[in-house]
Amino acid sequence: MKNTKVEIKSKESLKILKKNKLRYNEYYNMQPTFDNLYKQSKNGSIFKRLYNLMIKDENILLAYRTIKRNKGSETPGTNNRTITYWENQPIEVFLKYIKSRFEDYKPQKVRRKEIPKINGKMRPLGIPCIEDRIIQQCIKQILEPICEAKFHPNSYGFRPNRSTEHAIAYTYKKINLDKCYHIVDIDIKGFFDHVNHGKLLKQMWSLGIRDKKVISIISAMLKAEIDGIGIPTEGVPQGGILSPLLSNIVLNELDWWVSNQWESYNSNYKYKETFLKYKHFRRSCNLKEMYIVRYADDFKIFCKSHNNAKKIFIAVQSWLKERLNLEISTDKSKITNVRNSCTEFLGFKIKARLKGSKFIVKSNITDKAKSNLQQSIKEQVRYIRRKPNQYTMYILNRLIAGIQNYYRIATHINKDFSELDYKLSYYLQQQFKRIRTRDGTKSEEYNKRYGKTGGKEINVLGITMYPIGKIATRRPQVCNQKVCDYTLEGRELLHKNIGYKYSEIFKWITDNPVKSQSVEFNDNRLSLYSAQHGKCIITGILLDEDMEVHHVQPKENGGTDRYKNLILLSYQAHKLIHATDVDIILKYLAELKVSSLAMLKKILKKLNKYRILVGNGIIVCDL
Repeated sequence: MKNTKVEIKSKESLKILKKNKLRYNEYYNMQPTFDNLYKQSKNGSIFKRLYNLMIKDENILLAYRTIKRNKGSETPGTNNRTITYWENQPIEVFLKYIKSRFEDYKPQKVRRKEIPKINGKMRPLGIPCIEDRIIQQCIKQILEPICEAKFHPNSYGFRPNRSTEHAIAYTYKKINLDKCYHIVDIDIKGFFDHVNHGKLLKQMWSLGIRDKKVISIISAMLKAEIDGIGIPTEGVPQGGILSPLLSNIVLNELDWWVSNQWESYNSNYKYKETFLKYKHFRRSCNLKEMYIVRYADDFKIFCKSHNNAKKIFIAVQSWLKERLNLEISTDKSKITNVRNSCTEFLGFKIKARLKGSKFIVKSNITDKAKSNLQQSIKEQVRYIRRKPNQYTMYILNRLIAGIQNYYRIATHINKDFSELDYKLSYYLQQQFKRIRTRDGTKSEEYNKRYGKTGGKEINVLGITMYPIGKIATRRPQVCNQKVCDYTLEGRELLHKNIGYKYSEIFKWITDNPVKSQSVEFNDNRLSLYSAQHGKCIITGILLDEDMEVHHVQPKENGGTDRYKNLILLSYQAHKLIHATDVDIILKYLAELKVSSLAMLKKILKKLNKYRILVGNGIIVCDL
């Protein structure tokens, strides 16, 4: 049995939960801390003792869990280490190392890598070493609740529970309902490369983040030497875990400056309804009506008149230069009347067309995005030709599904994808000519997404390819501003979809790690408890502090501490898997307190499955 490789997948472990991050916070009992930081930040508190929260064992282990399965965790930095190096280290060694790095923080050299952009240019990425990424995650976890309490509601990029769909939905709303047809498009020239370090640290200070040691650590991170470039004097590296949060801090000041010109203008009078406030502003105040929506460094300002749009364009250009020392790209920045021309935002081409007596949004995929999508599908098809197997076909289907999920909120998406399908049809026919099959299996997702397509199916290597042109538009959902990871009310809305509630047992598991075991082993104890709903996988009884973790494939036979190779058992069940002495087996069977013969047979069937995998004989019931 030494070479047997088994993957155990229980029904519970296969259940995909939508909000992993929220569960992780609760696993390590950090949720109350984050909630308190958010509440204090909302109340305008000053934070001078954040460092001690960052170096808590629970926060460090939560950081490890959050990034361990990210794709980037397998990407080496300049020291050639990945997360695999640390997952096999004893938990006490890992914690001691991270704390010592925090104590006198000096970042390791950042690896530089360039990736191609849609427009043919290259985007420089800065990839920190895995240890620096874990430290950045520790910092992000503590700073995010503080910043979330201060960020503008119409900022949607790189924030929890917000997405491009919310930004597009807000854009549609401003055009369809609020009749804001004049849009100021501002493109910041090389934003991530030109962030002023001193200004950023001052902005953090103004948000209430005034722990000097933390500020000093972030300052050191910003000045981390980049391989082949040297020490940067400005900018935040794209690729760092903390960079998206820092970029939002920089532009949050812009969000509120624009908002205070109209939306959040303090008139010293309390209005019962927002529309009454705006009605009064339009009649009595010399204010310019404008609204901002932002996704990372991509933002738009909506105005009701061309005259106001011209004024705000000049004002924003001056403000960015004077306050943030940022230049705008004059050839990409402009004012657009969407009744006459298109504006582009996050891969969508948006215009207002007359329908009856009203102007409503007409949206398509941008020309650049179309070209990029066509190229991406062709590249994957070429890869299938080089490596023809069902897995590469699965990746192609995932690519098509992902593209369709993102762009289906365009009003004329069906037309765009029909054109894309037509352009690719001959290419697909030629490329798949020799590997096409008569029939193909359709996954449950395929049937759910497409049903009976009515068109001609493309079956390759026994897999039915997802039809590119089969897509229907879907109305984008507006962001529910009450949804929040850091309030009880906000989490109630999330928990409805999670089907899971916090248990005090997680605190006990976190506070009592198995010290002789690795970081990965201890982290997966929490996952197992959640996936198995706190029950022994063999007996089904609720587990308490005598729970034990079993390696399905023993480590001496090549087994690892990865999640798929572990199950959570009661003390008695674990003993019964490994026991060979008849008296010991009888002793622990008696301790199970089985109520019926049928139940005993059911338990023995599961038990014998795992006994065989460790090389032991089966237990036979002769009753």
